[in-house]
Amino acid sequence: MVSVILKIKGKVQGVFYRKNTKMQALKLGVKGFVQNRTNGSVYAEAEGEESQIEQLIEWCKNGPEKAEVTGIEVNYTEPKNHKTFEIKY
Repeated sequence: MVSVILKIKGKVQGVFYRKNTKMQALKLGVKGFVQNRTNGSVYAEAEGEESQIEQLIEWCKNGPEKAEVTGIEVNYTEPKNHKTFEIKY
């Protein structure tokens, strides 16, 4: 089990980034959550098998079609045993 905190910067709000991240995470079997931050970035916590997390990180580097990701910070952390993947508001 691998657990990461992702901080995604760029044009990532107002482009369905959270919705598409949730769809991608569910497809991969990743648990956690995603939410917008007041500074215009997107924050996510994700946990799963190493290959699942690697695939999610790769997807997050580009995001959905209208997103313009300029940077992504990845920090490994202790798993929190999330039960599903959700959008937090």
